[in-house]
Amino acid sequence: MSAKILVVDDEWDFAEFLSFNLTAHGFKVVAASNGLDALAKARRFLPELVVLDLMMEGMDGYSVCEVLRRHPSTTTSAIIIITAAGGQMARMNALAAGADDFLAKPFSAHELVRRTKQVLENRERKRSREIPIQH
Repeated sequence: MSAKILVVDDEWDFAEFLSFNLTAHGFKVVAASNGLDALAKARRFLPELVVLDLMMEGMDGYSVCEVLRRHPSTTTSAIIIITAAGGQMARMNALAAGADDFLAKPFSAHELVRRTKQVLENRERKRSREIPIQH
């Protein structure tokens, strides 16, 4: 089964770029164009990974990330924050909000797919260590 990914970006052309490249690598992708739409879709779609733009009108990516981390249905979803606002402070704030990784725009489709696979593998390893072994 391929991983389910929710792509969230208010620039629809960029959301389509992300969706196209992830779908081409076998992922099942749903897109959202803002924070509130992302939260609603995340609760229905239950993604293994959320690729989340940081700068959006209304609810920014930091806030969406924090809500996803607190909600029982999405607390274990991996999150990669993407943004044009690169820099150490943006990266630190993203990780503090609960993101698993951070990608500064521009980035290549190859880098997106590589980091997506890496984050999903790390999340799966962590999850397998947390499952109690029954005797």
